[in-house]
Amino acid sequence: MRYLLLRLKRFCGFITGFVFFIGGLLKLMDPVGAGLVMAEYLDFLHLKFLSFASKPLGVGFALLETIIGTALITGVWRKLTGIAALSLQGFFTLLTLLLVIFNPQMDCGCFGEAIHLTHMQTFMKNIVLCVLLCAYLFPAKLLGTPLKHKYVPFAIVTLSVLAFTAYSWMYIPLMDFTDYKPGALLKAGEKISSEDKGGYDALFVYEKDGIEEEFSLDNLPDSTWTFVRTETMAANDYDTEGLIDLSFYGSDGEYCDEMAAEGRVMVISVYNPGMKAGKWYEIASFIQDAEAAGFKAILLISEQPETPLSIPAFIADKKTILAMNRSNGGVTYFSDGYLIRKWSFRARPDLEELIRIHEEDETETVIYHNTKGSLGFQGFLLYVFAVMLLL
Repeated sequence: MRYLLLRLKRFCGFITGFVFFIGGLLKLMDPVGAGLVMAEYLDFLHLKFLSFASKPLGVGFALLETIIGTALITGVWRKLTGIAALSLQGFFTLLTLLLVIFNPQMDCGCFGEAIHLTHMQTFMKNIVLCVLLCAYLFPAKLLGTPLKHKYVPFAIVTLSVLAFTAYSWMYIPLMDFTDYKPGALLKAGEKISSEDKGGYDALFVYEKDGIEEEFSLDNLPDSTWTFVRTETMAANDYDTEGLIDLSFYGSDGEYCDEMAAEGRVMVISVYNPGMKAGKWYEIASFIQDAEAAGFKAILLISEQPETPLSIPAFIADKKTILAMNRSNGGVTYFSDGYLIRKWSFRARPDLEELIRIHEEDETETVIYHNTKGSLGFQGFLLYVFAVMLLL
């Protein structure tokens, strides 16, 4: 009987550890996204004065979650790990309950951008994890002795996760779970395609309970909805599901969305213009290389059109820029409105590579790099779980 209870406890610890590890690792793969979610939590808790540190705080919590998950799976420091996991889970369960009551629109960010849960779903998940952790931890005398031979796998996986975190911090995520992933089509690109059919129609945007929806003239909502704006769309172009929006305007205030949807375009996005002059020089040099290789180069910034080097720039929403490319000064390649590939600022292509990219087939490029990133992340998962379970 004691043996069965011990096995049941270890099973509960493994399941909880698996959820902790996967949730933490998905957030570590996207440090900028983890920082954005942390900023929302800080705002909700009236701790906005800490928002300057939202990214390191978000990564720190995700790293703690991953390490606790690793310890639960490997079985080291069982009592200490169980107490730490239950304390952390209890805190987030209470926080989720507050969000269910006071801010149901906010995304919990438990699994990064990969899996989106409602607050009620998250609350129920947290309750289940708390029950599993209680079953794992109490009574503590039945936990058994720590598995000393697992200290080495624990150390190897922890160091591997730290290296994975450092890579994700410096570059863009291996897998892109945002709407702005390779293969996505710009709304402006779809509009250009539809305009060839001729004719325009008006759509009316109304808002209710914080949610905006589009209605045609023949299908207007009741009086409980509030009118927001009118949008002019090409005929037969109502369905924008799956399309991504990239709106930007020049110094004259005119929107130039179609520029990114015509031909082969390299979009350089800067969500934090307060960079050193050296980085702006590198951006200017890349723009020259891109144009020399036959691309149209567009610089998007989030604040003011004037840059330190007087580089022509357009203004775009900061959230849109962050969603499109997580790297400040990162490069996103579009071809006829389709998003083909992304680079971080550190890994941007040089002139020789740009010339080669211009000659590549766009479809093959999308498939290759999507597959490469997916296999890279899956390979890392297989490696860490093999180390934790087999060593």
